[in-house]
Amino acid sequence: MAKKRVVVIGGGIAGMGAAKTLLEKAGDQLEVTVVNKDPFYMAGPTRPLILTGEQSYDRIVRGYEEAARLGVRVVFGLVDRVDPAERKVYYREAPTKAGEGVLEYDYLIVAPGVVLDGSEIEGYQQYWMNAANVYEPGRVNTLKRRVWTANEGTAVIYAPPMPYRCAPAPSETTLAIHTILAHRGVRGKFRVIHVDANDKPQPPVIADVVKSLFEEAGIELITSRRIVEIGKDYIVLDDGEKINYTILALLEPNRAPRFIQEAGLGDKWFEIRSPTNLRHVKYDDVLAAGDVAKLPFPKNQEIAYESALYAANNILEELGAETVKVQYAFLGWAYVGNLQGKLETLSLKFGLNFTTKPPKPTKDPEPKKEYTKAKDEWEQAYLRNLFGY
Repeated sequence: MAKKRVVVIGGGIAGMGAAKTLLEKAGDQLEVTVVNKDPFYMAGPTRPLILTGEQSYDRIVRGYEEAARLGVRVVFGLVDRVDPAERKVYYREAPTKAGEGVLEYDYLIVAPGVVLDGSEIEGYQQYWMNAANVYEPGRVNTLKRRVWTANEGTAVIYAPPMPYRCAPAPSETTLAIHTILAHRGVRGKFRVIHVDANDKPQPPVIADVVKSLFEEAGIELITSRRIVEIGKDYIVLDDGEKINYTILALLEPNRAPRFIQEAGLGDKWFEIRSPTNLRHVKYDDVLAAGDVAKLPFPKNQEIAYESALYAANNILEELGAETVKVQYAFLGWAYVGNLQGKLETLSLKFGLNFTTKPPKPTKDPEPKKEYTKAKDEWEQAYLRNLFGY
């Protein structure tokens, strides 16, 4: 009997998690193809430590060669169209790999991650180069260089409205910038301003601790305000306040890639049936996983992976194959810099258990170096599991 064809859009934690699970549990029944725009993956959780020099690219970048040797078929290209009625995925040549074509499927798992979209911010198209963040490789380098070379001025860090990928990252960036400026001995010559479009720093479970650390560090916190305009050396908030900047660390609002809306799979996010049934509300054979899915949970690596397991289970159940155990509950760590200016980042430990109603939060309010190490080990374990090294 011919194997069922599974196409997975996206080679990140969710995409690779779903692909690997399907092959392990039903490899004799399935042919699994992952289509990804880049021939490499760069892990996200520890990227803020690139700013302080505590993390390096060689430890968090992986190729797909070893995963391919283990049976995952990998195709490089940028997906620009999905036809769910005809069960086809169209991809075109990616900047770093030649190839374009059409993939036909029996099951489709959509896990491309998010798009950072600053188009609704006035002046963004003209002055985008003035903004950097820790979410994208080149932009991390840009932000690092600016923080390590500027000697005075104002650093503005912006968190957009939720949901966005990796809730603690904007606050992690703010405290990393404070740490670096203090380490360089120029902190007293800078205003550091954290602008948050939400009513408190994210995630809420540790907001009180983060706010206390901001106060101790002399970081100005502005909440429930959005950046609506970017100029050459200033930003404007939605209440009209104008703030000049020397360094701008801006996370653009997040959304799903356009092809999802164009295929009728969702508006801003992919419309799923429930957190445990990741099928599209209309198409039984199209599922979502990871940040692109319209889940009622934060967008982070653990939730992305857990959703991928649920999506895999949805297919495995239909095949009559063994499923994997999974629940929406996670333990995480948030970097809080080092207020004394030492390049030894401390972290908070927190957790959210979504199997209870209301969700049960936990935290250790004491920043510790051991939690920074634990976050690194957790990330490395994911990379070994999904990429083979």
